Amino acid sequence: MERKKIETKIEEKPKIVETKIKTRGKIFEGTVIKKFPKRVLIEFQRMVYVRKYERYTRTRTKIHARLLEEMEKEINVGDLIKVQECRPLSKIIHFMVIKKIKSGDKK
Repeated sequence: MERKKIETKIEEKPKIVETKIKTRGKIFEGTVIKKFPKRVLIEFQRMVYVRKYERYTRTRTKIHARLLEEMEKEINVGDLIKVQECRPLSKIIHFMVIKKIKSGDKK
């Protein structure tokens, strides 16, 4: 009897950066407006309801997020990135960069 070999394709898993800091809570997408060593400043817009006038207003929110060493070279000013909440890492940093969604305009 002949046995047929069954070919299986090994799927590559997406690159997941492992850290000691666990993420939890809210996830936001925003544009990088400033880049510092080990952190970035992102900005995004959201609609907030004003009860007094019964209308919505557009507000901008700025968030400082921790930038991991592995992602430091691939993320630049103008990129669209995703951040997730984590424990407070410093006075202003309460979020971590999860992944890069889209590259910014290169002029």
